[in-house]
Amino acid sequence: QVQLVESGGGLVQAGGSLRLSCAASGSIFRINAMAWSRQAPGNQRELVAAITSGARTNYADSVKGRFTISRDNAKNTVYLQMNSLKPEDTAVYYCNADLVTGTMARYNTWGQGTQVTVSS
Repeated sequence: QVQLVESGGGLVQAGGSLRLSCAASGSIFRINAMAWSRQAPGNQRELVAAITSGARTNYADSVKGRFTISRDNAKNTVYLQMNSLKPEDTAVYYCNADLVTGTMARYNTWGQGTQVTVSS
């Protein structure tokens, strides 16, 4: 069984920074793409940033220049550095991973989410 656990969320003032982490554990053969999405109350979940196994990245227009996604393949961990935070960044942030397990089954799995609240 594979599990994703996010951490690093919290309350921050506008203009501040937070760094989210998401660690994958379990029987993992390979992790392909990893990504961060977010969902604010009343809104649909939206993709924030994604990173491939080769470290190619893409970002939502709303976070370009402020957020940076990175990964540590040795630790099966993806990070999201969030700078210049705005109140509209307030949401529950979820990570997900496209991975292959030790039994060669391919899954796209999600974490439980971590709350980010930006006060004005």
